Amino acid sequence: MPTTIVVFYRDLRIADHRPLANAAARGRVVPLYVAEDPARAWAHGAASRWWLREALLDLQQRLAALGAPLLLRRGNRIDTILMLARETGAKTVVWHRRYEPDLAKEDAELVEALKEAGIAAEISDGYLLFEPDTIRTGAGTPFRVFTPFSRACLSAPTPTPPIAAPKKLESVSGPASDPLEALKLVPSRAVWPEKLASAWSVGEVSARKTLDHFLKQGLDDYAEARDRPDLAGTSRLSPYLHYGEISPRQVWHAVLAHKAAGAGAQNSLHRFQLEVLWREFSWHLLHQFPLLPEKPLNPSFTNFPWLEDDEAALLAWQKGQTGYPIVDAGMRQLWQTGWMHNRVRMIVASFLIKHLLISWQKGEAWFWDTLVDADLGANAASWQWVAGCGADAAPYFRIFNPILQGQKFDPDGAYVRRYVPELSRLDDKFLHQPWTAPASDLAKAGIVLGKNYPKPIVEHGFARKRALRALALSKGEKGEPDLFR
Repeated sequence: MPTTIVVFYRDLRIADHRPLANAAARGRVVPLYVAEDPARAWAHGAASRWWLREALLDLQQRLAALGAPLLLRRGNRIDTILMLARETGAKTVVWHRRYEPDLAKEDAELVEALKEAGIAAEISDGYLLFEPDTIRTGAGTPFRVFTPFSRACLSAPTPTPPIAAPKKLESVSGPASDPLEALKLVPSRAVWPEKLASAWSVGEVSARKTLDHFLKQGLDDYAEARDRPDLAGTSRLSPYLHYGEISPRQVWHAVLAHKAAGAGAQNSLHRFQLEVLWREFSWHLLHQFPLLPEKPLNPSFTNFPWLEDDEAALLAWQKGQTGYPIVDAGMRQLWQTGWMHNRVRMIVASFLIKHLLISWQKGEAWFWDTLVDADLGANAASWQWVAGCGADAAPYFRIFNPILQGQKFDPDGAYVRRYVPELSRLDDKFLHQPWTAPASDLAKAGIVLGKNYPKPIVEHGFARKRALRALALSKGEKGEPDLFR
């Protein structure tokens, strides 16, 4: 009976896992996870490592129940796989395609190494709905604008349906696994595991339950509720998709089935499909532009006059101490749960980039370390979108007013009150701009600005003028940068 090694990475599930299904149909299965090199560029951030540990624990239990325990190994990925092939006599190695530039290169090198060793390599699609080279403009070039990209995806052949999980796996005896703790995935920040564990249930079953709950309780109102951080209006599927505990095909076909059944408002179904395709678009951009996480896609932003030495402002933003309640609520939600509502992500990103003139790369790096759903493609593309330097970007001169954004999307203040409890007793009309409240109202609410809640670290009108001046300077306009003094 032939033996096949199934290499897992960010596909930590057993359903809709074509490499696993093919290996099970062929004969004996050796499931393997090789820990990444922590020194590689864009290695998993701290919050993602916590999620990864929990997801691996779940996958270990599920694979063991099927008869083939998951092997954990450390070391060079290619050398580890070749060594395990010698240990087990495996003649085939299978895995899902990866899209990060350095990991795609590593996959290509693995294919060559296996070929030299006389071992077959099989790579399956599964992390995306559409392979990056299959969605093109009429001229055969990659899309750089989302709307025509989404239309091309929606008119393309429907992605193949998900496949069932194997009911049983035949294993081999002998190879030993490193203990999970040897992978050193627990964040050094001691409070995080407890905080994140209280906010999330990790694993393939939880991923499916989250999708089912959203289809039954959230999808119908998605178009209207998705921008409201005070409501449970989003799917919260992003971390499960990030680590492949559910596949995009499973999500896509579940939505199509919901749509075919005539359930729900069609505009909400379509809106949610577009959000899934934004993830797709981001990965396609990364495939075509490997420097997306480091360099602005629009080269005119290369010499933008960022205030890179304002460490105090960056720290205030990171800690949720800017004095703007909707910004602070978002940053505290991120720190407490490893996740932030999408509308608020845009608000806090705009504030960092345009109110504080701190580069998008610094915000991207903070999100990378603190988000449990920190996809390299989506994180880079979204930060560049807000900064106005990416594909299909919002223009830089579009500067969110954090006061108006809070009033519009958190009208009753429930979101701010949850994450900024020191403002919880303040009247709604002052909640998103507490510095305008009369002294008597502040005293009644127990607020002392500058002591138990900060005054705004920058005034909105000044920040807007400074951001527009910076844009003009980046375009070569002459004149003294007086607002930077």
